Amino acid sequence: MDSPPNPASVKPPPQGIYTTRVDEKGRLKLPADFLEFLRTFPEQQYFITTLNGSTARVYNAKVWRANEKILAEYTEDAQAAEDIAFFADYYGGVSGVDSQGRVLIPPVLRRKLGIENQQVCVRFYNGAVDVYSEAVSEKRLQRATEALATNLPALRKKGLK
Repeated sequence: MDSPPNPASVKPPPQGIYTTRVDEKGRLKLPADFLEFLRTFPEQQYFITTLNGSTARVYNAKVWRANEKILAEYTEDAQAAEDIAFFADYYGGVSGVDSQGRVLIPPVLRRKLGIENQQVCVRFYNGAVDVYSEAVSEKRLQRATEALATNLPALRKKGLK
């Protein structure tokens, strides 16, 4: 069972979007801030998958096990939960961080996302490291930009500074 990280060693997750690379062998080079953060976890295994077919997610094993529990206990639509679990397992795989700060993206996933031997964008969001191709990152930025006029006032009403 995972024990929580030592509070003295807990580093907050990285903020912002970083550019890095997936090499020709499918290894994602983690930026230093991400690597330092991920190394604070006692369990150094990561489940790398996608939930949406366009973005890879690098989950600490403990976070992924919590997701599996949610999917297993989701009774409102058991078929939907099973389908998402199957999708995640089909594209997913376990990796550790190698001595050069890289994690291996499963071959089927990197081919699906078109990120093999490519520059990618990474960010920490909602418990995992998101990995975007440049094309997906550009689409996400365009969508966010177009929605600013609507989204920003609504969130400011909720207290966003």
